Amino acid sequence: MTVTETIDKKHQEDLKRLKSFRLLDDDFLTKCFEGKTECMELVLRIVLDKPDLDVVDVRTQVFVENLLNRSVRLDVLATDSAGQKFNIEVQRADKGAGRKRARYNSSMMDANLLEKGEEFDALPETYVVFITENDVIGKGHPLYQIERCFLDTGEKFGDGSHILYVNGAYRDETPIGKLMHDFSCTNPSDMYYGVLAERVKFFKESKEGIAVMCKAMEDMRNQTLREGMMEVAKRMLTDGALALEKIAEYSGLSLEEVKKLNADKTAG
Repeated sequence: MTVTETIDKKHQEDLKRLKSFRLLDDDFLTKCFEGKTECMELVLRIVLDKPDLDVVDVRTQVFVENLLNRSVRLDVLATDSAGQKFNIEVQRADKGAGRKRARYNSSMMDANLLEKGEEFDALPETYVVFITENDVIGKGHPLYQIERCFLDTGEKFGDGSHILYVNGAYRDETPIGKLMHDFSCTNPSDMYYGVLAERVKFFKESKEGIAVMCKAMEDMRNQTLREGMMEVAKRMLTDGALALEKIAEYSGLSLEEVKKLNADKTAG
């Protein structure tokens, strides 16, 4: 197979894969929601039952760094007109929506919301919302809202931290039932909410949108390949049989990248 034939084959595979994408696929969701306040606004108004909520900023694939320990990458991070912060995560695998992950996302959001010297009371309300393909809590409800409370009275603690799980398998004629239907649709013509349908249609049917998604899939392939080569380089460094220059040559990484991996290994 020639290089041209290989490229064309990958492109056809990408087009086929694109047709199967749903908003429950995190890479597709982040493209659809990127900079689109109206999409985020619709979801939050329905999930939180706040019809007047006004989203003013939406960012996707937000890297929240922890210099000493584990960092996180948030699917979608939004801010409303009152300064409240919202993290939406979509998860097809039950394992990816663990309760302690929700707790960690919430804590990482808090850790990056105060400037030095600011009072703790300046912390805004935060919401971590997991939209899951299956009912991971398992009680058949469309929505699960988690709050800290006083165990003896059940009264809310009121610290401004909120975690919600949305059951992506839920279906009925309520707004949230229709929303979860739309999140599972591959065909925008079958969706209830026009603002979501238009965005999905753009990426699946317009020449410009298809080009953007194909480029994103190519970038993901390259990133996966790069991560694989980094793992290979780490194993070579652990083995210690090759010079750094040879490891760079065989892995396709730069010498500077191999030196950094080696320094990180030594420090660890």
